[in-house]
Amino acid sequence: MNNIYEEVIRFRDERKWKPYHNEKDLALSIVLEASELLENFQWKSSEEAVASSRQNIKEEMADILIYLIQLADKLDVDLEQEVLLKLQKNALKYPVRNEEEH
Repeated sequence: MNNIYEEVIRFRDERKWKPYHNEKDLALSIVLEASELLENFQWKSSEEAVASSRQNIKEEMADILIYLIQLADKLDVDLEQEVLLKLQKNALKYPVRNEEEH
């Protein structure tokens, strides 16, 4: 994760884009890119969408992560740590159940 984070920040900084990336616009960009990801699935089954748009789906997923990393940098959030903490919280909320418990 550190390598990806460093590459995204380097790419942004080489272009001197940081002053233009505020929290609101980065959050908005995440939603817009997520909408572009979703557009690949519109009116198709999951299987059809993946078969016909796999490359575009991968690129939209990457765009989402790029903006998320930039937002985390702006807010000084350690994404890796937050994901691990959220997984712990979710594990308590949604414990693993045995087959007999279903």
